[in-house]
Amino acid sequence: MIYTTIDTFYLTDEQLTNSPSRKDGIDEATETTLRIYGCDLIQESGILLRLPQAVMATGQVLFHRFYCKKSFARFNVKKVAASCVWLASKLEENPRKARQVIIVFHRMECRRENLPMEHLDLYSKKYVDLKMELSRTERHILKEMGFICHVEHPHKFISNYLATLEAAPELGQEAWNLANDSLRTTLCVRFKSEVVACGVVYAAARRFQVPLPESPPWWKAFDAEKFGIDEVCRVLAHLYSLPKAQYIPVCKDGDSFTFSNKSLESKHQSTPKDVPQSSPQADTETSAPKGTPGEANVESIGGKGAVVKLATDKLKDSKKSDDESKGMATEGEARDEPTVKTKSDRKMDASGEIRRDRDRDRDRDRTKSRDRDRGRDSDKEREREEAERDKLKDRGHRSWERAKDLGHSKSKHHSSRDRDYHGSSYSSREKDRHSHH
Repeated sequence: MIYTTIDTFYLTDEQLTNSPSRKDGIDEATETTLRIYGCDLIQESGILLRLPQAVMATGQVLFHRFYCKKSFARFNVKKVAASCVWLASKLEENPRKARQVIIVFHRMECRRENLPMEHLDLYSKKYVDLKMELSRTERHILKEMGFICHVEHPHKFISNYLATLEAAPELGQEAWNLANDSLRTTLCVRFKSEVVACGVVYAAARRFQVPLPESPPWWKAFDAEKFGIDEVCRVLAHLYSLPKAQYIPVCKDGDSFTFSNKSLESKHQSTPKDVPQSSPQADTETSAPKGTPGEANVESIGGKGAVVKLATDKLKDSKKSDDESKGMATEGEARDEPTVKTKSDRKMDASGEIRRDRDRDRDRDRTKSRDRDRGRDSDKEREREEAERDKLKDRGHRSWERAKDLGHSKSKHHSSRDRDYHGSSYSSREKDRHSHH
């Protein structure tokens, strides 16, 4: 028979019993449950992502191979399942984005654990951390596989085997379903795909009571052994006898894919704080039914009188405890009142100082803005005044020049008049002098 694959990852029963999970204290039942749970996640996420069956089968085989090398206590099942789906989609040439894988696993976890459907913000730190964790886990898987991730599935052998055996077509569908279910077990890391294919064909034929040739045995023609076929049938029968796999928190680094369990723990821790404290009367009421078995014992021992005495003693004790609690409460209130007042006063003073500081800052800003406006107005006024002064200077200079011109003209007129006046008077005087002579 011609083998076209590199079959290098097959373990013995001793290696599986001494797995890393067993060394970390995880028992066989818990390990099988977590394996089934992780394969269920891969199958469901593949359906939601609309991936072919080959991608889901490859992811489940990688999941089993990884946990044969690493422990469930050190790597979270949900994160490893998501990384296996992401890696298998790329290996089978049907890639999906990391964003799609993270959103699908987030919704699956919310639905499985009955959590509120929260919107996963793609720009939040939570999403960035999930994406980094997804790629980091993928690197761990590739490192443990030695980058040899080729997987050969038993599905492609089933149709050839049934065609050579000339079996009914309904037998093929049943064998295909059994091959899908076998991927939830460790059969893919224990036997070759040909042996698993012969085992699921044999189981399907036994279920539908279809006879197969046994002389010579038909499985020898397909290079299989009867021991391997019986082991495949036994493992599948044990798988169908188990209940539905539930998540078991065993990982040390974190038990949730989307860190939603932390929010649940915080809610559970906050609920006792919200519950009001029970009063002493409620305590006495709750303590009453606790004493009922004791009363029955007393009735059997000492009769009704002892019961009455016990009841009166309990009432006295409850009254004393009420008085003591009231006295302690009043003392505590008296002691706590000044502290509360001082705290409130401090808060009021602090708030008043903060308001005053804010008012001061606002006043400063207002005065600054006013000063700026005033400075702008004063500059404008100064410019206007200078312009007016220049205008007045020009006007005064012009008027002064005009006055000068007028003064010169007047002085000329006056000098001519004076000359005429003096000349006329001189001539008349000279005439008078000549007349006297």
